[in-house]
Amino acid sequence: ETGFNAVFPVVWNKALTLFPSQTMLKTFGREIDPAHKGRDPLEEVIIEGHRVGLKVIPWFEYGFASSYQQNGGHILAQKPQWAAKDSKGNLLVKNGFYWMNSLDSEVQDFLLKIILEVVRNYDIDGIQGDDRFPALPSEGGYDEKTLKRYYQEFNCYPHICDRNPEWLKWRGDILTAFLTRLYQEIKAIKPQILISISPGIFNWCYREYLQDYPTWMEKGIVDLIHPQLYRRDFPSYKTLVDRLVKLHSNSGKLSIVFPGILIKVGNYRIKEEDLLKAIFYNRKKNINGEILFFYEGLRENNNALAKALRKSAYGS
Repeated sequence: ETGFNAVFPVVWNKALTLFPSQTMLKTFGREIDPAHKGRDPLEEVIIEGHRVGLKVIPWFEYGFASSYQQNGGHILAQKPQWAAKDSKGNLLVKNGFYWMNSLDSEVQDFLLKIILEVVRNYDIDGIQGDDRFPALPSEGGYDEKTLKRYYQEFNCYPHICDRNPEWLKWRGDILTAFLTRLYQEIKAIKPQILISISPGIFNWCYREYLQDYPTWMEKGIVDLIHPQLYRRDFPSYKTLVDRLVKLHSNSGKLSIVFPGILIKVGNYRIKEEDLLKAIFYNRKKNINGEILFFYEGLRENNNALAKALRKSAYGS
């Protein structure tokens, strides 16, 4: 009714799936988030979404995070060898999230299996990663396995400097190689499926989470990119759009860039006029779409944002 053409339902959150997963059952004895036992929320969304013409692109929101708080949660309790470590040898924690070691091939294989389960078993239109997939906080990479791998390549250990350019690039390149593999394996199964990622803003996302997304675009291993331009006022958003256009206009890749707009977080909800300004500014800058984060914001205040979109920017 409101003019949307795609929905990104979360299917991997709190280190649990929102669909019955054989990979999770075999690896951790947890087939689905217990809140949804006996149901398949992903299948329900696909049926209803396709019925009204929406593309359905499952979002693997948790990415390589293992838990929020909870000392790494059930994953690291059962697989302590999967833990990412900081330079002091502690479990890697950033903004309250504990992390698996996304540079470890075993961890990569685990996430890849979960994603390929969805690709093979569901009538989806794409898959969605974000600022945790593929990603690793730049404070990570100091586990024994990763350090040994680095030593084998360079005959020395990395300097204990999280943002040393060579150390950043080496770790970022491992994530880029993983995304290349993910892209190729998905396309081999269903070539039409879109690989969509929502990183942070460049180069913050590279410096903080090793997400070298301009390289991903250059290599052709993403079909859609949604940088998270999450700001709470229009002038700040406009500044980021200008930076985004400048970054991508020369590459000829602006056509696959669709910024993320923050419409709700905590007690904040964007004003209708600011949302419309953001969308119309995108069009002015030849950006032909955006992703709104997140759904509940549309429904608040008696569907105020949805009504504003229907009446204006997304009206037919």
